Amino acid sequence: MAHAGLGQWLSLLVCLLILLKAENHPVGITLVENAVAKGAVCLDGSAPAYHFDKGFGAGVNNWLVHIEGGGWCNSVATCLDRKNTYYGSSNKMEKSLSFYAVLSNKQKFNPDFYNWNRIKVRYCDGASFTGDVEAVNPATNLHFRGARVFRAIIDDLLAKGMKNAHSALLSGCSAGGLTSILHCDNFRSLLPVGTKVKCLADAGYFINAKTVSGSRYIQAFYSEVVALHGSAKNLPASCTSKLSPGLCFFPQNVVPVIRTPIFLLNAAYDSWQIKNILAPDIADPKGAWKKCKLDIKNCSPSQLQTMQEYRLQFLRALTHASTSTSHGLLIDSCYAHCQIVTQDTWLAASSPVLGKKTIGKAVGDWYHDRTPFQKIDCAYPCNPTCKNRVYNSNEQQD
Repeated sequence: MAHAGLGQWLSLLVCLLILLKAENHPVGITLVENAVAKGAVCLDGSAPAYHFDKGFGAGVNNWLVHIEGGGWCNSVATCLDRKNTYYGSSNKMEKSLSFYAVLSNKQKFNPDFYNWNRIKVRYCDGASFTGDVEAVNPATNLHFRGARVFRAIIDDLLAKGMKNAHSALLSGCSAGGLTSILHCDNFRSLLPVGTKVKCLADAGYFINAKTVSGSRYIQAFYSEVVALHGSAKNLPASCTSKLSPGLCFFPQNVVPVIRTPIFLLNAAYDSWQIKNILAPDIADPKGAWKKCKLDIKNCSPSQLQTMQEYRLQFLRALTHASTSTSHGLLIDSCYAHCQIVTQDTWLAASSPVLGKKTIGKAVGDWYHDRTPFQKIDCAYPCNPTCKNRVYNSNEQQD
């Protein structure tokens, strides 16, 4: 009996593995070797990289370019830390990645984009692809060339067929979501006039808010990123002509002047922002927020009240961003960060819902002009469909 039970269990395991293999879709890495001669390189001087899954059928002339997230480096020391990881060197990147959710090639998981050319651009510059400093200090060998990397990758994709695109979507998550905001109009300008172009920023709407101790930590941090990477000249001139360059890293100062249609997807209680803008360790030396940041269910009534106030700040920062009817907006009340890159939050039976739509359905309807979508969720904990993130104490976020 024991052997029979074991045999049934093994058979079930084999079936599950076959099913997982069928759903798993590894996509190999492409190195843009000819970019190196142009100085379009990662932090360590290695070639830029992306993963490209070709479109098929009716989607063969449509392109989805998704930018990877991964924070930023604001000093030589933090950039040196990144240089020897896959966030700073293509030599450290995986040779293949599995495509899920918005990048899936399965109709049931990604009905509006499954047969498009789908690209995941690897993030290896540390400044949301805005940097461009010619000089390289031989002592550190750090290259701040993110803007050149972005252009080199887009040029490579244009040469591979994107120059004939009927439709295109620039998407990104976290620091990649910020990239899709900062480069939205630039991306539009690099594609043919007749191409339908839109952008999608997931968890990229970082706001300029004070910490729990009252300091302007994120404002200073972004100013340091922009200064170190020489980003000012690659930020929207419509912003830098009025504000200091560091402030033009904040979407609230850029989105109101974006001409290309863009969909802003964010959690009002974005877990990265709560952990790194509202209550970074430097503003919480006694660790009063530590447990709360790991799991919203651990938050005290006073901490929840502070987070509700942060939500109101977030919504105020959106005021001028959502005025265009061509833009999309989905602000849920989840404790989450990046919701288009995992299947259970993008499009599944148990996915978060707002206005009776999943994120995947809302984005698809908006992109294809079936129905507009601009909705803001009620305050936490009103939405029972949320997939609230729970972190372990050592976990890093993109």
